[in-house]
Amino acid sequence: MWRVAGGTMRPKSKAILRRNILRSLRKQGYTICGGRVELPADSTKGDLRRINEMACLKKREEARQRLSRYEDRLLKRIAFGSDLLPGNVRPRLIEVHTNTEDELLFRYVCLHWSIPVSSGYGRRLRFLVEDQSNGKLIGIFGLGDPVYSLRARDQWIGWDALAKKERLYHVMDAFVLGAVPPYSGLLCGKLVAMLAMTQTVREAFRRRYGGRQTVISGEVRKPYLALITTTSALGRSSLYNRLRIDGTNYWHRIGTTEGWGEFHFSNGVYGDIRTYADRWCEATAKKEPWGDGFRNKREVIRKVLSRIGLSAKLANHGIQREIYGAPLGHDALAFLRGELSRPRFFKMTEQDAWEMFRDRWFLARAKRCPEFRCFDPESYRLWTPSDRRAG
Repeated sequence: MWRVAGGTMRPKSKAILRRNILRSLRKQGYTICGGRVELPADSTKGDLRRINEMACLKKREEARQRLSRYEDRLLKRIAFGSDLLPGNVRPRLIEVHTNTEDELLFRYVCLHWSIPVSSGYGRRLRFLVEDQSNGKLIGIFGLGDPVYSLRARDQWIGWDALAKKERLYHVMDAFVLGAVPPYSGLLCGKLVAMLAMTQTVREAFRRRYGGRQTVISGEVRKPYLALITTTSALGRSSLYNRLRIDGTNYWHRIGTTEGWGEFHFSNGVYGDIRTYADRWCEATAKKEPWGDGFRNKREVIRKVLSRIGLSAKLANHGIQREIYGAPLGHDALAFLRGELSRPRFFKMTEQDAWEMFRDRWFLARAKRCPEFRCFDPESYRLWTPSDRRAG
């Protein structure tokens, strides 16, 4: 992009934008063949992290001006290894509200993920998991609206088109979920996944969305959160896999994604793509409740690729991620299919989730892997003093 008189931004030419997109994809490690991007043969998780690295660095750079000034304060909420006393840990959920330090901490932690974290779509619930014994952060999770079309999920639930249209409202997707060090070294990502299923979260959903009309249909629906879905960050997941306690599977593997997305355009080139779309492309299916803009990044990228003579197949990054689902009741899937008017919810409290996790994984891991005690929050720092001055 470049500025023209009056301060507006003029889109790059078709040829320049096409060249920049292809250069960006190759720089990330992709090869381009037959209008598709291809991963290196036998890619490891390390390879996938490197492919995501440019997009993650771009997000950190975009956040620097906003967050770097608070980094010293936020790091005080990350534990030293010596702060973590396994016998004293007492997790609690804190709902994140806008314009608070908790929100700054949530955004800061997201910048440490090995894949770029979106802000979630539509409805959003965000939580911190804090250790009450020392006031330090254990982990985070954020729930947002699920994507409408997800074949593996829909087949697993047993949805037809009508049931999905009526009951997708009762599903949310975890767009980020995990633990931070030193707790992450003690498998506390599994604890965070269990806490997402508790009554606390269902009650937060009820308070936030009970009695509200849906944006598109204008209907008022019962505020039942019946299912949480998520996708693994890098291929096969060790966090959700085998999350089984006393014979009960709490998170279920339900399939894999088909590799479509937009993160591989989020490393600096997306701004140019969006400017081009605003000038030359028409948003699909405009409806007044949605506003008159593009629905999401994926629509913007698909339309621009076609407009500038590139294959829309470039939007398939080829990284197949595992899809997991956590029903929040014994018959949650039957409810989602429309067979019941209300599911029988699990009565899991935060304390229940902690005790199950503690006895199944935590205490044994703490004895077996004492190196967590060496963690220093300074190693979690993202920006140097010179970075903060530049911001």
